Amino acid sequence: MAYNILIVDDSDTVRAVISKTLKMSGLDLGELHTAANGQEGLDVLREQWVDLVLTDINMPVMNGVEMIERMRADDDLAALPVVVISTEGSTTRIEELKAKGVRAYLRKPFTPEKLKEVIEDLLGG
Repeated sequence: MAYNILIVDDSDTVRAVISKTLKMSGLDLGELHTAANGQEGLDVLREQWVDLVLTDINMPVMNGVEMIERMRADDDLAALPVVVISTEGSTTRIEELKAKGVRAYLRKPFTPEKLKEVIEDLLGG
């Protein structure tokens, strides 16, 4: 089954690196969608079928935490798996995010193998 994935990060470079890493991972990929902030991410989620969201935390307009909170409040998006990919990695922050329904946390930088492992764990690949 090919996975449709949304990548939400305010950096064009980081979005490109994550896209390339996904392609190198060996996962069966469908469509890769991108957004530069949480609001754009929500807009994509309302228009496209997505199996998984990979998001940064710190972004302008709407940060990753706000986007996750809005997703969890929306019946159509509440169960969608979210993986946070960030340089922030305090235990307190990770626990806060998991309490909001984040299913996994990857700290930048990461390997294609680690990304694949996390996605397969979440989506049963």
